[in-house]
Formats: sequence, C-alpha cells, structure tokens
Amino acid sequence: MKPQLIKVPKATQNSFSIRRDVVLYFYDRWHYHPEMELVLIEQGSGRQFIGDNIQNFHNGDLLLIGPNLPHYWRCDDKYFEGHENLHAQATVLHFLPDLFGTTFLELPENKPLRDLFQKAASGLKFNGKIKEQVIPLMQQLLRNPKENRIILLLQILNKLAFASDTVQLSNDFNLKSLDPFDTDRINAIYSYTLQNFQKKISIAEIADIANISPHSFCRYFKSRSRKTYSQFLIELRIGHACKLLLEEKWPVAQICFESGFNNFANFNKCFKNIMGISPLQYQKNNRY
Repeated sequence: MKPQLIKVPKATQNSFSIRRDVVLYFYDRWHYHPEMELVLIEQGSGRQFIGDNIQNFHNGDLLLIGPNLPHYWRCDDKYFEGHENLHAQATVLHFLPDLFGTTFLELPENKPLRDLFQKAASGLKFNGKIKEQVIPLMQQLLRNPKENRIILLLQILNKLAFASDTVQLSNDFNLKSLDPFDTDRINAIYSYTLQNFQKKISIAEIADIANISPHSFCRYFKSRSRKTYSQFLIELRIGHACKLLLEEKWPVAQICFESGFNNFANFNKCFKNIMGISPLQYQKNNRY
C-alpha cells in the first residue's frame, strides 16, 4: 500500500518554495515527499488523510506535515461538479528539514524548533490565535518572494514552535512497512470508498477493487493502515455525520442514514466511541 512519491517543484535559486494553489479540487492521491509541508486551507472542505488519521478539513485549517508522511485530501463532491465560481484554494510552503543544516538545529537555542520538526513527523494541526500570527507572515512571503525569505520562514517556524493549541494527527507511520509495488492500490481503495461509503460496501466488493481476495484484503488493509476496513469505513461515515450535524439541515435520525448507517442505535454507539459525545451534544457544542 505504498503512497506515490511526489517530486515537489523547486523554484530556481531558492532553497524552499511557497505557492498559492487555486484549483477545482485538491490533489486527491495518497502521496508523500521528503520536504516538510506547511499548508493553509484558504478555501475548501472535505476529508483529509494524514498517516493513519482521518478527519474533515475546512477553511482556515493550518497544518504542518513532516517529511515522508503520506497524506491525501479529498474535496467534497460539489468541487468535482465543475461550478464556475467554486474553487479550492491553499497556500503551500515546502522545505527540506535540513534546510538550515544539522549544526543549526543542534544549537541549544533552537531546541523548540527541533522539537517542532520531531512532532511534525506525525502531522500537526494548529488552532487558536497562532494562526492570526502565522497567516500574515505566509502572505508576506508570497508577496515578497525575494526579500527576507529565510528570515520570514524562521519567524513562521518560531511562532509554530511555541504554539500551545496544537493537535497531533497521526501515530508513527513507517514507510518501510509499505509495499513498493502497490502504488495505486490504496488510492483505488480510498477513491471507491469515498464515493460509496453512504451505502453498504462488502469486503468482497472492496477486495475486488483492490484486486486481491477478500481474506487477503482484510489482512493486507489492517497490516498497512493499523485498522480494519470496517473501522476505516465507520470513521469516514462519522466524519460525514459531523459535517451534516454542523450544517443543521436535517434531523439527527436522517443524518444517521445519510451517513451510511442503517441502525440509529448503532450510529449513536459508533459516534460516541469516536467523538466521545452523542451526535446531539456534538451539534450543540459546535453551534455558532
């Protein structure tokens, strides 16, 4: 279940890159690269996969993804319908972890920066006021690509290193455990599941998509993702339910079925197991 290695384009005569992407939808393939990635979701919503973590993404999300940590963004269906005025937009900064040299990172004063890089190996999401400090610096770096580049990057990383409201996204993810001959298999599994999770998906059905036997698929998927396929499917469905609960368009009972569950009691049980609270309490806690 090897993700695709992506070669990040490097601007000539620059030691790192920053760009703003305005696209119909984000790159929806499970991939990785040796560069660290700081990404600001300016516009877009959908499901993100970082290592073994699955959650929704929204406007304003700020994430730092460590080197060689597989990740995948899948925008909501509306972004694939070709609406003229609907685009996904993100500012993306890439840099190698040894950009400053190993000696620089080993300086006592740079321990917070070194710790940040270590934590980013599992992916970090930044919440709260830190975003108000970092986003203007990223915008300044975009506007002035040749002025104070290294200083601005260091300012950004320094602020992130001292951020107090962070969420670690994934458990340790070891690329060595991935099958180098299965570059496209996980993408096929993810893509099919994301398109069909609202209905019943049998193991035989998804195993056929992966082109392996049902028995082999169960063992294969769990050994690579650290979770069973049924757990993976439930997490997707609960993530979709969270999105619908925040939109407040339907009653909870209907959201249960719209998210792929056919039993309300089971929906409540699964929701509490993953989110820690009931669907109604989740909706109440996140009501603006």
